[in-house]
Amino acid sequence: MGDLLERYRRKRDFTRTPEPAGAVADRTGARFVVQRHRASRLHYDLRFEIDGVLVSWAVPKGPTLDPRARRLAVHVEDHPIEYLHFEGVIPSGEYGGGDVIVWDTGTWEPVKTDDPRAAVRDGELHAEVHGHKLRGRLVLVRTGDEGERESWMLLHKRDAHAVDGWDPEAHPRSVLSGRTNDDVAADPDRTWRSGVPAAEAEEVLLPDPLPDEAVASLEDLGKQGTWEVFGRRLKVTNLDKVLFPGDPPVTKRELLAYTARIAPVALPYLRGRALNLHRYPDGADAKGFWHKQRPDHAPAWLGAWDNPDADPGETTTYVVADEPAALVWAANFGALEWHPWTSLAARPHEPTYALVDIDPGERTTWEEVLTLARLHRTALDHLDVLARPKVTGRRGIQVWIPVVPGYTFDDTRAWVEKLSRTVGKVLPDLVSWKWEVRAREGRARLDYTQNAINKTLVAPYSPRPARGAPVSVPIGWGELDDPDLRPDRWTIRTVLDRLAVRGDPFQALLDAGQELPDIT
Repeated sequence: MGDLLERYRRKRDFTRTPEPAGAVADRTGARFVVQRHRASRLHYDLRFEIDGVLVSWAVPKGPTLDPRARRLAVHVEDHPIEYLHFEGVIPSGEYGGGDVIVWDTGTWEPVKTDDPRAAVRDGELHAEVHGHKLRGRLVLVRTGDEGERESWMLLHKRDAHAVDGWDPEAHPRSVLSGRTNDDVAADPDRTWRSGVPAAEAEEVLLPDPLPDEAVASLEDLGKQGTWEVFGRRLKVTNLDKVLFPGDPPVTKRELLAYTARIAPVALPYLRGRALNLHRYPDGADAKGFWHKQRPDHAPAWLGAWDNPDADPGETTTYVVADEPAALVWAANFGALEWHPWTSLAARPHEPTYALVDIDPGERTTWEEVLTLARLHRTALDHLDVLARPKVTGRRGIQVWIPVVPGYTFDDTRAWVEKLSRTVGKVLPDLVSWKWEVRAREGRARLDYTQNAINKTLVAPYSPRPARGAPVSVPIGWGELDDPDLRPDRWTIRTVLDRLAVRGDPFQALLDAGQELPDIT
């Protein structure tokens, strides 16, 4: 039969579409699924498991139990078995972009043939279905052939399961989750992602997106005004001021729009933590400065943490970003970088992450940075430790490792030092352990000293103060082998497109605290 998925793959560019390339399954099952799919137009995807793939038809008005109804069904390419239980979102702009629910599923058996593949080829398939909604005899008959788009007719036989006037739209909920398409679109459990190694293909939970109207209202403001976003009213100023050089340059208005869009995604890595702000009120071309003290003029709703260990002259109250609007406030305040503490404010002396900081020297090439990151990947895999890398938006790579409560910063610092010194022994000429930059002679530093209270690394999805507004972006381990990877590959203008396709690799770290194994 050849490769049954060849046509499916030929119609897709898997560097762009987040759908699975799939493979013909070894087992031969007898399952079927009907998915209610809101793409460019609403339709129902009727799929029968035959020869290890899903033989599929798009049915605009949906299958029915009404024996009087005759439904148009367009025979489309066979799909991978992965579609059998897919309920979630295919990102907008991708092939078949839209929300999908499992409207019905169950088992089926071919009637009048022992070879359903041949029956489809001959243009007539009789199927006895045993689903939650659909039961009884369905018949598919080919009525026309326009190249690869075959027109078929779908009907339900008048049998014990037939119901006159039965309308699929009167039964809109998923048989798996009980949710409607609107529910799934608002809070998808899964989003197809392409190019992700199987070991990293976790389900992706995308937060609710910012409504387009909120961004449009920002665009409608003059140079300043009051912007309502995430239910908070913010006085935004100097909206046309250039903050990042580039072609074209990035204005404060564009930074605020990006921040509002990314805030729901970034918030899990900031919530409940003291936040150090790297402010550049005159733009990335001017000198910036650290701002830690929550200002007196901050709105009352902005989260705060009083540091009980503050010595005289030190920061007494920090900003805590407990809601998306807090990040928008920070960006409006001139913070081009966001640096959350590694520990929660509730337990400031207990880190929730151990951090590896691959800090390149003047002579360190990008390929050498990648080599050091890959060595850490190998070591962590050998130790069976969950971790994820992140490009910094500048020159380096950082690795975040979630840990269970109870570790001190001395614990995580000692563990990361042992890990990185083990890695450094493999290529000693690339690494310096000297503290002073001049003493390193241009070599990279594996900086385990970042594991200390109030020593922070830039947050996931934070901008960096450089030309074009690059962003610090979480990546999958497999992406270290991507020849197009660069530390500043993504900017505030491009990272949202990546997120829509790939999801957030750091989600695997959330609520995934682990004990650190001994390194011998």
